[in-house]
Amino acid sequence: MIKLEQEVEEIMKERFGKDMIIALATTEKGVPYVRSVDAYYENGAFYIITYALSNKMRQIAENPVVAISGDWFTAHGKGINLGYFGKEENSLIAGKLRNAFAEWIDNGHNNFEDENTIILCVELTDGVLLSHGTRYEF
Repeated sequence: MIKLEQEVEEIMKERFGKDMIIALATTEKGVPYVRSVDAYYENGAFYIITYALSNKMRQIAENPVVAISGDWFTAHGKGINLGYFGKEENSLIAGKLRNAFAEWIDNGHNNFEDENTIILCVELTDGVLLSHGTRYEF
């Protein structure tokens, strides 16, 4: 996982270390697919609750290179299926996601009894962040 400079990490945490909508792009047979997803940022990665059998996860299984975009930010990353939301190895990040997404996480949209409810981790590999007239590349 990429280690961001402290100043960039602080901006990323401030901007994306909560419930944020970002664009996530995947590809299939050379064709790009983009969708908006709720995401939470921490330590060089975005975390997303999703469904294991979704098109995005099928596309990531074939090609884990993804692109993301948010407020004055664009990057590439590697999509990693962390598996079932409720498994013990995911308890720390799942707790953080429950907290970040508290407003909507239990509204019935997610079925946490279904082992296909998973956590997608997007580990950043490179990107550009703009903040107050400064361009940060990593």
